[in-house]
Amino acid sequence: MKAGWETVRLADVCTFRPPKSEARKRLAETDIVSFAPMEDLGVDQKYFKPSGVRPLGSVAGSYTYFADGDVLLAKITPCFENGKLGIARDLENGIGFGSSEYFVIRPSSRVTAEYLYYFLSQPSFREAGAQSMTGAVGHKRVAKDFLEEHVLPLPPPPEQQRIVAILDEAFAGIATARAAAEQNRQNARALFESHLQSIFSQRGEGWVDKTLGDVCELFQGLCINAKTKHLLVESSNLPLLRIKDLRDNSSEQYVAEAGWPKNAFVTESEIIYTRTGQIGLVFRGRRGVLHNNCFKVTPSNELNDDYLFWWLQSPAFRARITTLASKAAQPDISHALFKIQPICLPPRSYQDQAIPLINQIREETQNLEALYQRKLDALDELKQSLLHQAFSGKL
Repeated sequence: MKAGWETVRLADVCTFRPPKSEARKRLAETDIVSFAPMEDLGVDQKYFKPSGVRPLGSVAGSYTYFADGDVLLAKITPCFENGKLGIARDLENGIGFGSSEYFVIRPSSRVTAEYLYYFLSQPSFREAGAQSMTGAVGHKRVAKDFLEEHVLPLPPPPEQQRIVAILDEAFAGIATARAAAEQNRQNARALFESHLQSIFSQRGEGWVDKTLGDVCELFQGLCINAKTKHLLVESSNLPLLRIKDLRDNSSEQYVAEAGWPKNAFVTESEIIYTRTGQIGLVFRGRRGVLHNNCFKVTPSNELNDDYLFWWLQSPAFRARITTLASKAAQPDISHALFKIQPICLPPRSYQDQAIPLINQIREETQNLEALYQRKLDALDELKQSLLHQAFSGKL
C-alpha cells in the first residue's frame, strides 16, 4: 500500500440506498423523473442514462430511487456476474427510479464515483460477490452486507483522479482495439459464409429441384411432460440433449436407459437441428437422447451427410427458415414447414468434391477467428492487469 492510502469499508465512505424522501422533497407527484429497467444498465459503460421517463408519483412507491452521481450495481444473478454497473448521469430533474434489483451506492466526498466505478468493475470483486450470493437457483443475489463490508483501498482524492484519468485513456484505447478485433473476427466468419453460399448456388447440369422432405427424414426429440418425466434420472450414460447442452457442450440432465422413443436417440455422426427457441442451429458430435426442441435430420443416399450439414447452415436457408418460423403464432419449425423447403440438389459427385473445399475454407477462417479471439482475450487480460495495478498502488 502506498503512503497516504487508507483501507476502508465501502460503508465508511458510501451511503447505500439513499431515501426516497429526497425526491419527494424536491419534486411534485406529477413531475417527470427518469426510469431505468435492468436492461438500461450496461456492461463496460461508465455512465448510463435511462431510456424512459415517468411521473414521480407512479414510481416512487415500488421502485428503487437514485440520483445524478449515484453508482448503480446489479445485485441479482447473472446480471451481477456479467458486470452490469454504471454511474447515473443526466437524469430528468436529476432523479431516477428503476429495478428493485439495483444496489444504489452514493459516494461521499472521500471517494469519487469514477474511482468507485472502476473498483467495482474488477473481475476479482465480481468473483468474490458471486461466492457470497444466497437464494434459489436463478434468483441468487449479493447480500448488502457483502457490499458494505467490502474493503476499498483509498488514496487521497487527487490520486483517485489521476488513476481514473489513466484508466479512462487506457480503456478508451482498449475499446477501440477490441472493436477492431471483434469486427475482424466477424469478417472471418462472414468470409466463410460467403464461400459456403457460393458453393450451394452454382447450379448446372444435373442439378435438380427438390424439397427437404424428398431427401431427408425427420425425427423429433423426447417431450418431457407428466407422462414422461419419470424417464429423467439422476445419472446415466444418456444425456438429455437440450439446445443449451448442445450449445454449451454440457450435460445437466439424464435419461433412463430404456422407455424413450428410439428415434429420439442420436449418435455423434448424426445431424441435429433446433426447431424452437433458438431456431435453426445445427449440431453434430453428441450422443444421447434429443429433447423435443430438436429434430434429428437423416439424409437419403442421394444426399451427402456433410453436404447437408453445411447446407443447413447456409445464410440463404437460415434466413428463409427463420423468417418463416417467426411468422407463426408460436415461433417454431414444424415437420411440415421443414419438409416443404426447397433444395437444389447437385449430383452426388459434386457434393462429394465440395466437402474438402468447405473443410479447407472453414479451417482457414477458423484460424483467423482464433487469431482475433486471442487478441480479444489479450485485451481483456490487459484491462484486468490495469485494474489490479490501479488498486494495489502500482499504477
